[in-house]
Amino acid sequence: MSFLDLSVKDFTEVLASKAAVPGGGGASALVGAIGVALGNMVGNLTVGKKKYADVEEEVYALMDECQTLREELLKLIDGDAEVFEPLSKAYGIPKDDPNRAEIMENALKLGCSVPMDIMRTIGKCLDVIKRLGEIGSALAISDAGCGAVCCKAGLQAASFNVFINTKAMTDREYAEGLEKEANELLDKYCPLADEIYQVVDNRIRG
Repeated sequence: MSFLDLSVKDFTEVLASKAAVPGGGGASALVGAIGVALGNMVGNLTVGKKKYADVEEEVYALMDECQTLREELLKLIDGDAEVFEPLSKAYGIPKDDPNRAEIMENALKLGCSVPMDIMRTIGKCLDVIKRLGEIGSALAISDAGCGAVCCKAGLQAASFNVFINTKAMTDREYAEGLEKEANELLDKYCPLADEIYQVVDNRIRG
């Protein structure tokens, strides 16, 4: 079953339950998808208006990017559930099982793969939202701000799902490589999201 087939109500009920999936990874992907969808909304409220005719071609291209990124993030909701299942099972292996350490290590690495993809994808979303906020309809500026806030939350949430797994890895070189990339994404895109937020806040509230 794909979690994408659930209603919002049903999805949040499963999320609130003790079920192993969806969890923080799937939630972060969904929040990111909502954020970039708001970016697409900015585009849709911009195209077709004479005032923005000179940027219409670029806006359409950005909207295509938003669509692609949103679809990627939605796929990662199920993807995160798929990679978490082996990790969940690995934790249940008896500690005296001679194969436990190897199985656990492989599961931890797999478990990190989708949250890292979520972070990378959300970073791209913020780049697009920034540009849409710059050239899109002034009437939709609040939607660009909302999108940026959602994406920042998704980015930070996904990072927790990376760090909790790298912390338990015995292959420290591999773990530190993932942590380095995750920190670089946070260092680059959290300030960008804050910048978008501040610009929107200043334009709305002065």
